[in-house]
Amino acid sequence: MKKLILFFLACSIGIFSMTSCKKKGCTDPTASNFNSAAKKDDGSCLYTPFINIIGSADTTISVGSTYNDPGATATNKDGSSATVTTVDQVNASTVGVYEVTYTASNSNGTSTAKRKVNVVVSSDNWLANWVVSSDCGASFPLNSTPTINLGANNSALVIDGMFSISIPSIPLVLPNGLNIASGGTANATINGATITVPSQSYDVSGIGTITYEGVGTMNATGTEFTVTYTYNNDLPAIGGSGTCTATYTKQ
Repeated sequence: MKKLILFFLACSIGIFSMTSCKKKGCTDPTASNFNSAAKKDDGSCLYTPFINIIGSADTTISVGSTYNDPGATATNKDGSSATVTTVDQVNASTVGVYEVTYTASNSNGTSTAKRKVNVVVSSDNWLANWVVSSDCGASFPLNSTPTINLGANNSALVIDGMFSISIPSIPLVLPNGLNIASGGTANATINGATITVPSQSYDVSGIGTITYEGVGTMNATGTEFTVTYTYNNDLPAIGGSGTCTATYTKQ
């Protein structure tokens, strides 16, 4: 019996020692003084302000648009408000990934939060007045002022007034010549800054056909894009085939 009593006494002392030897400190990982080695919270946790970003923390805008940051708010642990300082590094005029940084401080330290702003080429950037210059020549007679509209969805474009065609008089074929100030419609698809013109044809008054396709990209400011066309033209007098590059500049 004496040995049994001694055994229970030893166990009690061991348990008490293990409990009393637990390291105390702040066990909340959101606290500024969080102690990863602490096993028992002693109520000593300190907190910097909690920052709440208004709206999405990851947002996307069209290049060339105006960016208005929604801002952020900050509160202390006790519910009182803290002052937020904002550093906006967004350059909406150039494609890129930018950050808006928010900071708020109290006697326990400083908190930081960030918003990511993606400035991209979107369908909005393609819808504008454009002037075209090219090295295409008479065999691929591009109109200098086409009209670009949105197609069936945000990934589709329609280029109206694609060509400006003038064929000189040809006896027995076109005795009076042929002049089309602007005509033809090109369908295209866009994927961000990339434009693709799939293979298609334009029938010119039943006397010939221009078949063409192309691919190009828009610049980082959304003000200019180039398309490299491959074409075959069987119209009389101006026919030919080849590859040329057209530059579309926003007006």
